[in-house]
Amino acid sequence: MGSFTHLHLHSEYSLLDGACRISALPKAAKQAGHTAVALTDHGVLYGAVRFYKACVAEGIKPIIGCEVYVARRTRFDRDGKRDSSGYHLVLLVKNEEGYRNLIKMVSLGFTEGFYSRPRIDKDLLRKHSAGLVALSACVAGEIPQKILEGDLAGAKASALEMRDIFEPDSFYLEIQNHGIPEEKTVREAIRDISLETGIPMVATNDVHYIRRADSEMQAVLMCIQTGSVLSDGRPMGFERDEFYYKSTVEMEQLFRGFEGAIENTEKIERMCDFSFSFGKFQLPVFPVEHGTPGEELARLSRLGFERLKAEGRLDFSLHPEEAYLERMSYELSVIHEMGFDEYYLIVRDFVGYAKENDIPVGPGRGSGAGSLVAFFVGITDVDSLKYDLLFERFLNPERISMPDFDIDFCYSRRDEVIEYVKRRYGVEHVAQIVTFGTLAARAAVRDVGRVLGLSYKDVDEIAKSIPHALGITIRDALADKALREKYDSSEDVRRLLDISMEIEGMPRHASTHAAGVVITEHPVSHYVPLALGGDTAVTQYDMDAVSELGLVKFDFLGLRYLTILKDAEREVKESDPSFSLEKIPLDDEKTYKMLSEGDTSGVFQLESGGMRQMLTQLLPSSLEEITAAIALYRPGPMDSIPTFIARKHGKEKVTYDLPVMKDILSVTNGCIVYQEQVMQIFRALAGYSLARADLVRRAMSKKKADVLEAERERFLSGCAQNGIEEALAGKIFDDMASFANYAFNKSHATAYAVTTYRTAYLKKHHPAAYFCALLTSVLGSAPKIAEYIGDAHRRGIRVLPPDINESRMHFHVHNGNIRFGLLALKNVGVRFVEQLIAEREANGVFTSFESFLSRMADGELGKRQVEALIKSGAFDSFGLFRSQLLATYEELIDTVLNKKRGNVAGQLDIFSTLLPDTQEEHTYPDIPEFSTRELLLLEKESSGM
Repeated sequence: MGSFTHLHLHSEYSLLDGACRISALPKAAKQAGHTAVALTDHGVLYGAVRFYKACVAEGIKPIIGCEVYVARRTRFDRDGKRDSSGYHLVLLVKNEEGYRNLIKMVSLGFTEGFYSRPRIDKDLLRKHSAGLVALSACVAGEIPQKILEGDLAGAKASALEMRDIFEPDSFYLEIQNHGIPEEKTVREAIRDISLETGIPMVATNDVHYIRRADSEMQAVLMCIQTGSVLSDGRPMGFERDEFYYKSTVEMEQLFRGFEGAIENTEKIERMCDFSFSFGKFQLPVFPVEHGTPGEELARLSRLGFERLKAEGRLDFSLHPEEAYLERMSYELSVIHEMGFDEYYLIVRDFVGYAKENDIPVGPGRGSGAGSLVAFFVGITDVDSLKYDLLFERFLNPERISMPDFDIDFCYSRRDEVIEYVKRRYGVEHVAQIVTFGTLAARAAVRDVGRVLGLSYKDVDEIAKSIPHALGITIRDALADKALREKYDSSEDVRRLLDISMEIEGMPRHASTHAAGVVITEHPVSHYVPLALGGDTAVTQYDMDAVSELGLVKFDFLGLRYLTILKDAEREVKESDPSFSLEKIPLDDEKTYKMLSEGDTSGVFQLESGGMRQMLTQLLPSSLEEITAAIALYRPGPMDSIPTFIARKHGKEKVTYDLPVMKDILSVTNGCIVYQEQVMQIFRALAGYSLARADLVRRAMSKKKADVLEAERERFLSGCAQNGIEEALAGKIFDDMASFANYAFNKSHATAYAVTTYRTAYLKKHHPAAYFCALLTSVLGSAPKIAEYIGDAHRRGIRVLPPDINESRMHFHVHNGNIRFGLLALKNVGVRFVEQLIAEREANGVFTSFESFLSRMADGELGKRQVEALIKSGAFDSFGLFRSQLLATYEELIDTVLNKKRGNVAGQLDIFSTLLPDTQEEHTYPDIPEFSTRELLLLEKESSGM
């Protein structure tokens, strides 16, 4: 038996078309006795890295490829159906140059050629054919299509053209045999063309699923894609169940008489020898005017230190000035030795841009808050020395990996920072990162149920039987007795759930990751293929693959509470221009008293009922205790809450296994709460470096048994050298190992505690301003608006109704109360409110309803907007009943707009020379006002409450 390799195969990343799970592909190849397999998804390389790693893990050679769409004319032509389809062509990577050429073309297929699908053209093929093997593809290829059209001369000419485009011996005429009549016609003609031209043939199976039995599952996926039902028949082109991963014997039987077609798969496999390079950092370049990036970072750090010192923000009573300078020097040396000077400078640059442009930035997030240099240069706003945060939790010289600053920005202005980065480094050097929406358990059941034609009611009942739990699978849900009984007793339910389990977790669509951004030295498409997420370029590889390939990923996260803080600060500054959130005291007794009373509605991180209950028992009195509360209130650490609280209030004695542990654990009442504490215990007891301690901490969190057993002996040995008994050392190690999986990152908790405290301080000392910002942040959520209004009322703060002459875009402080924002009303849009406010500021308040209509007629005056304003009471100050306005507003608007159109046409009416406020008064009908109940219902209709 000869050798054979599948060279035409579609995985789950041919979205809702291919059904081969990448995790199963190398196993299928191994079972078939194959030593290699190719991946050729439609138009994309989404799964290439995952596929490569899965194959290498199984000892199977991966061949990276893609079935591209070649425009019938050029990739820039977009004229109806003839340009939206494109010919298929299979491209396989031979070497590094071929990979670069393939990702370049696949990227341009999206960024330049997208029209219904990503398209390349022959011009790109001529420029980027080096290092690639091309196969003429299935019946949708150019040569097969011309054969089926009867244009044999054209087919031959196309074959010769493609041979000339690619390197010698790198173009093959592809033949397939799935029992489809058109394929037979193509095979016979291709054999003739091969004999006439000498272009070799190659046999492939268009693999879309692994087992023959999977054909129905793949058909269901395609029906989900097209919105059709299975009873309409199998999707076009897949009527037969022959598109599975066939054995060598099966392929040899199918292609008898086509000499060399099977053997050429082995020849092509030998030609393809490409490997991804993992772990080699591809750092972007940050332009430095003077000196080196390292020198610039050191200079900025020193300047930052002097600035913070002058502002009194460094507490030398806790740590002397020398300690700050030593820590700074140490961090700078590690950053430089690891080659991350430019990384820090890049982050500092875009964070600085945000701050300079009044875009709210968080004080820190994640382990990055442990870097003192980051504090000095303005990346974070947390003194890591003051709060005993460890730099090694962020950058570890013994574990070379990319640093990862996660930066929180105002959620409504985050995109401005990304746009700045594109301008700074060039749009081709910046891309966001793809993410994939998957067929989750409930969604899979609903989709499959529709495709199978089952009743909505029955499918809905089954879907709702699957719990709403993170990561729940259908197989997990079948542990429920009631659902299992339905599965066992009903053929329809069994078929529904069996197919749903087969497709569950498969990617359904590609979208843009909420935070990840890549910045590269060369254009991004030099490293990874690009796709489009709307109008935005995104990497085709997900966040994990991008990081593995060494690209620098920056997380631009949107945080609603940063916007709340900024809006509240702006309101406060209207009456107190000197107010600054950065300068508020962190030891305000009134703020901690409010938290201790559980009064935390609208306070970041502390709103939940369980958290409130904990706070009323804890009675926090410092930022350290807020930090601990954030870290403890999670599954696992929650078990330590009673002990933590009892020890704080002296109801339980604080004990330490060893006196040396007091310095580490006293801040948390003798309890291990943070990952940093685990690292410090390793250093204090067994002499570990903090870098080494972090490696062990990671191993503990991942429960790597073999690593832990070896490390336990090392820990015991280190403790013995410090005079610690083996039994006690073993107990401490085991305690840490059991808790390390739950221990929290203190750097992250501390940074978030700062944001938490700031929201609490504002709520306590500037409640009207804070509730204005809170209410504006939850527009569209009537329950939250009602909750916050209720909380404001309990503080004696009234929420005043909308007023056409007093209300702004958003909620704002008015004489100590809160004036309702116009944008909170249904059917009232941003542009309309902007025009309204501009008109009011330019020409004064509106003096009547008619005045309002006349002055707003040149803007986006609409009946639905005016109706919402009337129902909400925004015109009540004019002394008219809402019933009168609702009875006549449409007629008045029509009159005003007709007058406007008449004026535009030069047709002056009797009112055209009069100023708006001197128009004849309109006579309103003499009707009573609505009842109180009716007025309240109108308000609820227009405002949601």
